[in-house]
Amino acid sequence: MDVDGPLNPYAAQPERRPVGYTTIRAAVGPGRPLRVWLNPSHGAALLALPYDLCWATTWMAEANRWIAPVIGLPELPYVDFGDHLFAGRPDGVHWKTEAIVAYAEGRPFAWVDDEQSPADTEYVTRHHPARALLHHVDPRRGLRAPDFTVLGEFAAGE
Repeated sequence: MDVDGPLNPYAAQPERRPVGYTTIRAAVGPGRPLRVWLNPSHGAALLALPYDLCWATTWMAEANRWIAPVIGLPELPYVDFGDHLFAGRPDGVHWKTEAIVAYAEGRPFAWVDDEQSPADTEYVTRHHPARALLHHVDPRRGLRAPDFTVLGEFAAGE
């Protein structure tokens, strides 16, 4: 699960916090704290899905400190991107993709993000033996009811 885009609709109009969202200011590094919009109902909706949730975000462990408590998630494991963090690839595959496939260890998985491309889908198809869903979420809107429906259907094998 990515944070920025799916859980934090960072691309929404800056003066219009989406309905149902709350604002936090996360001091995750030097400089001004980040404005983050989170919907507290997302945690329960994610926990209701039959997935082993994990963070796949640049926030990595910090998601457990700043994001999880606000939306009602327990501490979750996270994909450690290590040297892949923000590393560009000449083939156009997102820098997260290889690490997420490795983290899945051959298990079916759903990756919820706002930055996947056809190159990522192709990479996953070539390098991952099990079913995988790369689900794009509009970063202007964040997760919505239809997204949870798609995730539930994928988990059910539909």
